[in-house]
Amino acid sequence: MQNYKIKRIEEGLTKIEFPEFEKVSSEAPVFYNPHMELNRDLSILAIQAFQKKEQREIDICDLFGGSGIRGIRYKNEIDGVGHVYINDISETANYYEQHNIDLNNLDNIEISQHDASMFLRLKRGEFDVIDIDPFGTPSPFIDSAGYCARRNSLLCVTATDTSALCGTYQAPCIRKYNAKPYKSEYCHETGIRILAGFVALTLSKYGKYIEVKMSHSTEHYMRLYIEVKKGPKKCDKSLKNIGYISHCKHCLHRQTSKGLATVIDDKCPVCGEKLIHAGPLWLGDLQDSEFIKLMIDETENKKINTKKEALKLLNLCLEESDGPATFYDAHAICKSLKISAPKLDLIFDKLKNEGYLTTKTHYNPLGIKCDAKINEIKDILNNLSK
Repeated sequence: MQNYKIKRIEEGLTKIEFPEFEKVSSEAPVFYNPHMELNRDLSILAIQAFQKKEQREIDICDLFGGSGIRGIRYKNEIDGVGHVYINDISETANYYEQHNIDLNNLDNIEISQHDASMFLRLKRGEFDVIDIDPFGTPSPFIDSAGYCARRNSLLCVTATDTSALCGTYQAPCIRKYNAKPYKSEYCHETGIRILAGFVALTLSKYGKYIEVKMSHSTEHYMRLYIEVKKGPKKCDKSLKNIGYISHCKHCLHRQTSKGLATVIDDKCPVCGEKLIHAGPLWLGDLQDSEFIKLMIDETENKKINTKKEALKLLNLCLEESDGPATFYDAHAICKSLKISAPKLDLIFDKLKNEGYLTTKTHYNPLGIKCDAKINEIKDILNNLSK
């Protein structure tokens, strides 16, 4: 402790201490990221919702402990938690994790110093919740998580390599997630679908399948809350949600094709130009409305500093839960039409009056999730701009 200048912070009901550092980096003596407080607050809401839905005591694994903030908050602030396991390969991190456990007068928290994947394989079937929140890609740890995960457990996954998942750099995405991305106006949704698809395909080798309960793309990271189920027949059925998104740069048409080895159109059915494909990825639901409602209810029971931000995000995710894959950027379409963009509320009202399913999306404040075809949207925008 004497070797570092110590900083103390409070999140929710929990206080922790750790060595001060100049910037968030893997080089920090003990990792703590203040920008991930919303992530941790939402995790508390999601895990509590899962625990109440299951109506049983749950054991939790915090795979990358760092300062211990995540695992300690889980034990301190979630009802119905039995044992919490905090793992970190750093001896210094282990020291501060124990210090912060003592600082909060908690027990039933076990600290381990292992390689993350080895730790999961050593603890097969011991966790109801596995939280994978690494510095960078979660890809190397998903296989061990699939091997370790109990039936009817919750897998929480964070990815901060958004430049790969969103298609800024294609090669790393292909290498890490075995999928080709595409940088479109809805690239953050495509990125989450690539991540979910990678998890689904990886877990399937163990006869396990996924149900995405809630997901979001926020600032520099993506986050998935996934229920892990087991059964080869249902697993086979679930994998029918794997497929591709095809996009036309010329007219902004997009379409989906389900199936890992399916026939995909090369030409746009609207304008005849070449289609660009992204995938394989998850084409199933990314939001579960009932689960998100449980999370929203829990905001009344928890002390979280980001409550206003969390509720705004959760309500947007709830609204888009019935929407189709991908969304339209109103300004991007208007730019292609060389017209001024009408007010967003007018666009929404017109689409709804025409009978189209239309919702906002958390990915983009100008985004429109809608089951209308691109030419139908263009006609509406042209008429509104007159």
